[in-house]
Amino acid sequence: MTIVRRLDGLLHGSYEGLIPGPGSESGDSRVYVPGEDDIRRMDWAVTARTGVPHVRDLIADRELETWALADLSPSMDFGTAAMEKRDLVVAAIGAIGFLAGRIGDRFGAYVLHDEHIHRMPARGGRPALYGLLHSLAEAPRGRPVADAPDLAEAVEVLASVRRRRGLRVIVSDFLGAEPVLDPRVEPPWERPMRRLAARHQVLAVEVIDPRELELPGVGLVSLVDPETGRTREVRLTGRLRAAYAEAAAAQRAATRATLRRCGVAHLVLRTDRDWIFDIAQFVLRQRRTAHLAHRHPTSGVAR
Repeated sequence: MTIVRRLDGLLHGSYEGLIPGPGSESGDSRVYVPGEDDIRRMDWAVTARTGVPHVRDLIADRELETWALADLSPSMDFGTAAMEKRDLVVAAIGAIGFLAGRIGDRFGAYVLHDEHIHRMPARGGRPALYGLLHSLAEAPRGRPVADAPDLAEAVEVLASVRRRRGLRVIVSDFLGAEPVLDPRVEPPWERPMRRLAARHQVLAVEVIDPRELELPGVGLVSLVDPETGRTREVRLTGRLRAAYAEAAAAQRAATRATLRRCGVAHLVLRTDRDWIFDIAQFVLRQRRTAHLAHRHPTSGVAR
C-alpha cells in the first residue's frame, strides 16, 4: 500500500485518449444518422455488405493495457546482498502493476524463462495481479538450455504485438552472452527496443547485484556461468579484480548509452539498496522533467 500512495499518478497522467477527440479506438458499427454523424467515420466495409450507410463509433482510451517483460533467465538467480535479482524483478513488476490497476489499466506480462517466452494475458483487478506475481515468485530457478531465447528475442516479441499504445516495462540485468563494453557497439536488443519505443512509452528497469560490479579479495574461487553451466576456478588477484571492475563499469556505461539512444526511461535497482526508495526517487524525477517540458516546450512541438 505504501508503494501505491507514494507513486500513484506519477508514471501516468490523467488521460481521455491518446488522440484528441472523442476517442481513437474503433468500436461497434451502427446505422448512419444524417445531420448527426460525421461522414469521415463511415464504415465502408459494413456499408458495402449491407447496402445501408453505417458509421463506426470511437471509444476513448480510458483503459489501456500495460505490458511488462520479466527476465527470469538463469543470470537473475543471483544475489549476494539483501535479496536475489529475481526478487527485484517481482518487486518492480508488482509496483508497476499496482499503479496500472489504480488508473484502470489492464496488466499483462511476458516472462523469459528457460526455453520459452511465456505470455500472461492482460487482466484488470488485483486478484489477477496477485496471481501473476505468485507465478513469477514461484517460477523454478533457471537452468542452462541450449539455444534458449535471449533478451533480444523477448523484446522483439513484445514489440511485434500490435496493441494500443501504452506503457511497456522491461525488467532485466541486460547481460548477454557476449558483454558489450563499447558504448558505440549496438547490443542485440537495441533494434527491437527502438521499435518498441517508437510506439510505446518504455521503462527499462536494470537489476544489479554489487558483486557484478566488483569482486571481493577472497583468493581462489570457483565461478559458475549460470547461462551455460560452465565452471572455472579463478584466483582473484588485485590486478584481476581491477580489470573486472573496469570491464563491469564499461558494460553498465554501454547499457546506459544504448537505452539513452533508444529514448527509453532508465531505472536502476540494486539488491543492496531500498528498492522502494529508488523507485519513488525515480518517478519524482520523471515528474519534474515532465513538468519542465510542459512549461518550456521545444519550439515547433505541440503540447
